[in-house]
Amino acid sequence: MNSMYFTEEHNLFRESLKNFLKKEVVPHINKWEETGTIDQSIWKKFAEMGFFGIHYPVEYGGLNLDLFYTVILQEELQKINSGGFAAAVWAHVYLAMTHLNAEGNEDIKQRYLAPSISGEKLGCLCISEPSGGSDVAGLRTTAIKDGDHYIVNGSKTFITNGVYSDYLVVAAKTNPELGNKGISIMVIDRDSEGISATKLDKLGWRASDTAEIAFDNVKVPVYNLLGEENKGFSYILQHFSIERLVMGINAHARAEYALDYTLNYMSERTAFGKELDKFQALRHRFVDKYADMEICKAYNYSVAARLNRGEYVVKEASISKLKSTKMADEVIYECLQFLGGYGYMEDYPLARLLRDSRLGPIGGGTSEILKEILSKMIIDKKDYKRTV
Repeated sequence: MNSMYFTEEHNLFRESLKNFLKKEVVPHINKWEETGTIDQSIWKKFAEMGFFGIHYPVEYGGLNLDLFYTVILQEELQKINSGGFAAAVWAHVYLAMTHLNAEGNEDIKQRYLAPSISGEKLGCLCISEPSGGSDVAGLRTTAIKDGDHYIVNGSKTFITNGVYSDYLVVAAKTNPELGNKGISIMVIDRDSEGISATKLDKLGWRASDTAEIAFDNVKVPVYNLLGEENKGFSYILQHFSIERLVMGINAHARAEYALDYTLNYMSERTAFGKELDKFQALRHRFVDKYADMEICKAYNYSVAARLNRGEYVVKEASISKLKSTKMADEVIYECLQFLGGYGYMEDYPLARLLRDSRLGPIGGGTSEILKEILSKMIIDKKDYKRTV
C-alpha cells in the first residue's frame, strides 16, 4: 500500500473493514441483488463498527478521521461486487449526511446527524428531477412558506435510498422567481403526509433502492431548513468536490477489482496448450488497461490529499470523476472480453460489474455536464470560489 498516503493505522482499518464485509455483507449480496432490497439490520452493524461516522464530529458519535479512511471505505465497498450496496452506503454517508453536518444547526444535528451515525436513521439526497436531470439550477420543486411551515410540491427522480430511507434532504425553490438564487435545502421526515415513492427498475445497482419521489402539499416545519433560506444552490455546489471524488475513487477501485479477478482467471485458464496470460496480445492489452487504472488511482489519491488539507478542488474532483468513470467502463469491458463466454455469465462477476459501472459516467452529474463545467473553468477562465 502507498505509504505516501496510508499509515499503519489506515492499513489496520482496511483489514478490519475487509473482514467485516466478508463476514456480514458478502454472504447476502446475491440475495440483495436478486430482491432489490438490502436487509436494514446491516445498518446498525455498520454503525457499531464506526463506518458511518468516519469523518464526522466526535460529539455526534463520529470518529473525526482523515479523508483517507473514507478512501479505504469506498475502495473496499467496490470490491465486494455490488455497486448497489456501495451506493446505498455512500448516498447516506456522503450525500445526505454531508448536508446535515455542514448546514444543519445543533437541533438538526441532534435529531438527524447523530441517529444517522448510530444507524438509527438512513437518509437520501433529493436533487435530480424528471425534467432536469443534472440541471440543478433548473429544478422545479417548490417550498412556499406558509406561517411556520413550508408547503412542498414537486418531484425528484433517480434518488438512491429513495424508498427505504427515514428522511430526505431536499432541494426546492423557496423563491422561484429568483431562479437558482432562490433554492433552499431542508430535511423532510419520510412519514410526512403527501410523500410517495415509486421504485425504479435499473440496469445495474440492483441491490439499492432508487426512486422517483412525489411531494404533494407536504408540510415541513421551518426549523427543518438547512442553513439559510435561498442559499441552497451554493451549498450544493460546495459539496460537489466530495461527491465527485467519491465517484472517481469508486471507479478506480472497481477497475482494480476487475483487473485482479481477470489476471487470476487468465493465469488459470488455458487455450492451445498455454495459459491466457502467456499470449502476448492479451498481456499487452491487460497491462495497457492496468496502466490506465494506476494513473487514475494516483491522481485520485492526490486530489484526496488536497481536499483533506481543506483545499477547494472542484475542478480536480470533476476531472477525477470524468476520467476515472470512463476508464472503469473501458477496463471492465475489456476484462469481460478476456473471460470469453464466461464473462457473459451471471455466475461470474464481470457481467454485474459491467452493468454497475455504466452508472459512473451518468450519476452525480453526467460526463457531458462535467465537460461543460470544466470548459468554463479551463477555457473561459471562470473562477469558482468557495461559497460557504
